[in-house]
Amino acid sequence: MNKAEKVEFVMKTLEELYPEIPIPLDHKDPYTLLIAVLLSAQSTDVRVNKTTPFLFAKADNPYDMIKLTIDQIREIIRPVGLSPQKAKGIHGLSQRLVDDYNGEVPADFEALESFPAVGHKTASVVMAQAFGVPAFPVDTHIHRLMYRWGLTNGKNVLQTERDAKRLFPRERWNDLHLQIIWYGREYSPARGWVLSKDKITSTIGRKSVLNAQIKASS
Repeated sequence: MNKAEKVEFVMKTLEELYPEIPIPLDHKDPYTLLIAVLLSAQSTDVRVNKTTPFLFAKADNPYDMIKLTIDQIREIIRPVGLSPQKAKGIHGLSQRLVDDYNGEVPADFEALESFPAVGHKTASVVMAQAFGVPAFPVDTHIHRLMYRWGLTNGKNVLQTERDAKRLFPRERWNDLHLQIIWYGREYSPARGWVLSKDKITSTIGRKSVLNAQIKASS
């Protein structure tokens, strides 16, 4: 298969597996999504989804959030890890939203990336999932799978994002980034990977990756 055929095969397979695409992080609006995505850094969606109900019961909007102290936020979000930095970021970005945006999350990459604790990936997730703006947020699953599939050189996540945007149609980005995440978790994990269950990698995977996996499991 050439690269265009590989891309077509990936999209077709993912569409068959995930015609309905669940959103991994529980939220009710752009603000609660922004907070949930920030909390998910170096954590798991399961842990975040167990923690956010406690936080949002106290504050599910920036006006209520800034009434809490950083220490109070930190105590609630402790289970997700990195709580000191994340609590400071949540309080800081909530203050910015109140001061500069009437408490509304802006649908703007540049504005989002200027907030405390909000990087390019977090901004991309919010733009894609809250506002429907085409974006391709790259997490560890997407980075790993794009390399395994020979669609990027694996140099860094920015390169993977550039390659994904170049290879996949813009109108599919928002669905695809979620479909790849679900596929990575279910069929192509970093640990406990069984190649025979991974239809996409076993069909189009990078030769060096396939050979290493076959060798490791023999």
